[in-house]
Amino acid sequence: MSHYACANCGFWQLYFTSPPDCPVCTDVRNDLPQDGWRFLPEAEVAASHSGKMREIAPGLWAFTTTPSLGLAGTGWLSVRNDGNIAFEAAPYYSPEMLHQLRALGGVRFLSASHAHGYGALFQLQREFTPEVVAIQREDLSMTKAFRVNAPFDDRLELAPGYTLHHVGGHYDGQAALHDAADRRFFCGDMFKIDQDPAGVSQAVSSHKAFHKDIPLTHAELRRYREVIAPLEFDTVLTPFEFAPEVSRSVALAVLDEALARPPGVKRIAL
Repeated sequence: MSHYACANCGFWQLYFTSPPDCPVCTDVRNDLPQDGWRFLPEAEVAASHSGKMREIAPGLWAFTTTPSLGLAGTGWLSVRNDGNIAFEAAPYYSPEMLHQLRALGGVRFLSASHAHGYGALFQLQREFTPEVVAIQREDLSMTKAFRVNAPFDDRLELAPGYTLHHVGGHYDGQAALHDAADRRFFCGDMFKIDQDPAGVSQAVSSHKAFHKDIPLTHAELRRYREVIAPLEFDTVLTPFEFAPEVSRSVALAVLDEALARPPGVKRIAL
């Protein structure tokens, strides 16, 4: 059994030969590859990709893969005295990236919002054997490349002050991570943040499939609001963006605007 990455979206599968298709690409939220399926063995990805890592806020590190692989997500690492928390994963971790992770203390708790944020989560489990690998139960069908040992229902406290919340919507099993101490909200794809080349947030939207213009229903938006309303946060992090311009009040305003009109995908300017 070997790991293969979809060349179109970067989703990893553990398979005995090149997989027949990709469950992320065949889903309504993604495009099919124009030229047919191509799956990259791990050794090929390792030989052709490196990565970048940087501390973007005190105790918060971002890991990305170069050149871009698939959806080109970001792996977040919260550095803590009682064990680091990795939420989402980079599409692939080079030896230098893994060395930096070891130097920062490895990974004790590992989770992700949904399949668009899984990246090479299997690498982090293989390298650091975290004691907790948590995924919401509705998305377990997408986790063949790694082993979940902490499926959860509506809520799971990963560590004191770090709580996973089931939010659904974009994916049935989508989850978000609230960091109460640093007032950060790792929201998965609850929100899409449009940013300029300097990384400054320009607009916010909420959707089931943004590129396909498939909106969320009002019930799904109300579920997002129900989770967010009691939480305190000043910064939102998606699998792709770090957005200190998006606080809880901004997030609630985006949801309230969407709830006040018929369903539709709309960018709300900041």
